[in-house]
Amino acid sequence: MTAGTQSEMTVPPASTVRRPRPTRVGVVTSSSRDKTIKVTVSYQVRHPKYGKFIRRRTVLHAHDERNECRDGDLVEVMQCRPLSKTKCWRLVRIVQQSPRQRGGGA
Repeated sequence: MTAGTQSEMTVPPASTVRRPRPTRVGVVTSSSRDKTIKVTVSYQVRHPKYGKFIRRRTVLHAHDERNECRDGDLVEVMQCRPLSKTKCWRLVRIVQQSPRQRGGGA
């Protein structure tokens, strides 16, 4: 092969630009598993015939590397490669922490 044909076969740099990955904001409903949180994303859709707004929710399993989330936290998660059978989202940041209960006796 000559140098001219080899350079024609290379991929142009514009095709290596990645799209921004989808993100969602939701509430942590379970943080009892190690490095995994369950995030509930709530949204509203309009009924196609009657026009009433219906509440829907999506439950996502996300990766929490440092186990920093607690139940009730408002978090932002980003889609990533599959990390397990059900987990393909990862924690980006904690938007708002839930009020913590102080431990101790009465």
